Amino acid sequence: MLHPQARALLRLIAEKGIPPTHTLPVAQAREYYLVRRAVTQPAPPDVAEVRALQAEGPAGPIPLRLYRPAGSSAGQALPVLVYFHGGGWVIGDLDTHDTLCRELANGSGCAVVAVDYRMGPEHRFPAAVDDVLAATRWVHANAAALGLDPGRLAVGGDSAGGNLAAVVALAARDQGGLPIAFQLLIYPATDQRHDVYPSRAANGRGYLLEKATMDWFHDHYIADPAQDQDWRASPMLHADHGNLPPAFVLVAGYDPLRDEGVAYAQKLSDAGTRASLVSFERQIHGFITMGKVIDEAGTAVQLCAAQLRLALR
Repeated sequence: MLHPQARALLRLIAEKGIPPTHTLPVAQAREYYLVRRAVTQPAPPDVAEVRALQAEGPAGPIPLRLYRPAGSSAGQALPVLVYFHGGGWVIGDLDTHDTLCRELANGSGCAVVAVDYRMGPEHRFPAAVDDVLAATRWVHANAAALGLDPGRLAVGGDSAGGNLAAVVALAARDQGGLPIAFQLLIYPATDQRHDVYPSRAANGRGYLLEKATMDWFHDHYIADPAQDQDWRASPMLHADHGNLPPAFVLVAGYDPLRDEGVAYAQKLSDAGTRASLVSFERQIHGFITMGKVIDEAGTAVQLCAAQLRLALR
């Protein structure tokens, strides 16, 4: 069932002897994640505007990057997606997800604000959570000045970024004052507990994201194993998943995180929150940014963009 293009990519990685992330020092892992985009990511499409911004954060300025979609006008108050990149809370940045943010902006007609939150091991949990929540509140508070519509604000992210988007949606509901209209969760990590979900073992070796790599990410992000039980680390464990923004959850069949993504969508639905779930059964973790070598990445991006457009119309 594995897509032949995904199989070919995995074969190429093996033939080239590319080391797994967990075998590298953090600085080298970050550099490799950035460099490999040239192999797997399509060329970044043109957008109407790209602007560097800074939000006021709890530990200093938080770098942001604003994208306005092609065809939009400067005076137009656009709906906005605040986007948190993946990378296990350890690697990734504004550049690793630049193409995806451009694609989502153009496909949805929404602005996208990407957030360069603090990461481990230099800044452990809950630093990333504090940053993404502060950044989202800043975007909402400054929406008018940025040409954005504060009443049509979504949060989203992939993998670790999907985890952070789910956490922001929960925190915004609990704390008030931050209306979120939609959450886009792309193969989200929703539960830090080990060995709870069968897909972590079934897909934890041979499909790009290794179980050992997930452990490496976890241990660089979470300082105390007791923090696994904190809903800000494991949004699955929040006591109440009702009255949250509608969610679109996308998972991949050969992803170690598949089962917890499915379980989170079900948890939302069981609590009365509107949630849609789509599984790309033949795909691997991280595929949505790999449109240069995996055709279904383009389909997934188009689907996410369509859901954004529909939710924020």
